Amino acid sequence: MAQKEVRQDTRVSIRTPRARVRGLGVAHHGAGHWWLQRLTAIANVVLMLSFVVIVAKMSGRGFAEARLLVATPLVSILLILALLSVTIHMRLGMQVIIEDYVHAPAMKIAAVLANNAYAVVVAVACLYAVLRIGFGQPA
Repeated sequence: MAQKEVRQDTRVSIRTPRARVRGLGVAHHGAGHWWLQRLTAIANVVLMLSFVVIVAKMSGRGFAEARLLVATPLVSILLILALLSVTIHMRLGMQVIIEDYVHAPAMKIAAVLANNAYAVVVAVACLYAVLRIGFGQPA
């Protein structure tokens, strides 16, 4: 006896036609968040290796020599890229944790806002330090 194949009727859906066309899921932002987290993770691997090399080159040097190394354009650019990638990755990772484990709507909104503010403060502080050293201004 042949069994009848059961398939979901694709004409009947709780999703709007626009959502079906755009391919967005329940969260309304598709896989962009997931991809950005994976891309920053890959970038972090490369940039953290360069960060380790930079820190290793600074070992045994005095403060003035270390500042000269950070003031080098290539080193400054690598440090800026690393801190941007790390803070974006940190913000995305914490947002996922907050969305998964904080269930009270008001607390979730407050936690996401605090997470975003923290990531911005960390990124701005680090950018300020690297740019100040990079442009040769005294500390």
